[in-house]
Amino acid sequence: MVGSEHLLTAVLAYLAGSIPFGLLLARIAGLGDIRSIGSGNVGATNVLRTGRKGVAAATMLFDIAKGAVPVLIAHRFSLDLAVVAGLAAVLGHNFPLWLKFRGGKGVATSFGVLVAVSWPLGLACLGVWLAVAVVTRYSSLAAILAFAASPFIAWWLSGERIAVLAALLAILGIARHHENIRRLSSGRESKIGEKSESEAE
Repeated sequence: MVGSEHLLTAVLAYLAGSIPFGLLLARIAGLGDIRSIGSGNVGATNVLRTGRKGVAAATMLFDIAKGAVPVLIAHRFSLDLAVVAGLAAVLGHNFPLWLKFRGGKGVATSFGVLVAVSWPLGLACLGVWLAVAVVTRYSSLAAILAFAASPFIAWWLSGERIAVLAALLAILGIARHHENIRRLSSGRESKIGEKSESEAE
């Protein structure tokens, strides 16, 4: 049964996840509005298109943290609250209130959630991403396959409730990559290191 603690957790985690670190860090670094370049997303991949690797790395770390921290705090009370916090944080990143609900694709934030709720699961999903990225050099395909594998890995390593969370994050993540899927199917998706708007955020 959903109680007030679940609602409060969801609201706070959503607000944490909705902080647009890519936009804020780019402005602090004097790079202007990150939404005006590349894909227009606020994730680390688009920040990297400015050529400022340090700013992009910081964006990725903060995006991971805004998924992990709410889950770690909520997990101190219960696993159910951790699941709520994880889902809400990713929703905040993907659909931030402050940016008219136009956010990133949730890869880094979802990774932060999975690592926080079950570090073996998070590392296993990272392994899938790295393997696919190395073999194919498609960042978006690596993210899609890591998302797709995560519920099955979670079921095996972490149990049913975390598998449900992973499945929900996978649905969100894959849906956010719909344009990449079209480009992959038509052979127009660019590979890692190539200039394009198609890389995963």
